[in-house]
Amino acid sequence: MAGGSAPLDTKHGQYLGPWGNIDGSHPGWSGSQTQKGITTYSISANRQRPLAGALNAAVFNTWRRCRAQALYVLPPFAVAYLAMNWAVEKNEFYNSKSGRMHDAEAADAATQGGSVRG
Repeated sequence: MAGGSAPLDTKHGQYLGPWGNIDGSHPGWSGSQTQKGITTYSISANRQRPLAGALNAAVFNTWRRCRAQALYVLPPFAVAYLAMNWAVEKNEFYNSKSGRMHDAEAADAATQGGSVRG
């Protein structure tokens, strides 16, 4: 299955010559020549640590990203919270006894031509 007349040296590999010249049919090439000067290193699969430091990096990376976006997110939420809080308090006042009295006084003043600030 090596494709040439010489057996494939699985440890050092073999040089195949020009593209498609496996059997040495190209003039000037004598087929597959053994490669020299190429060193291959490997590590056992059970010695590799593909997730080494991933959890630690995820925590600090998440913190860094959230901190970078805080000034874009927090001010609009603060304004929305303050506006909603003001509206709820105003609604509770208008639906209370004192709020209804204030509304009645404002209606009486409006019919008599005065103005009531509220």
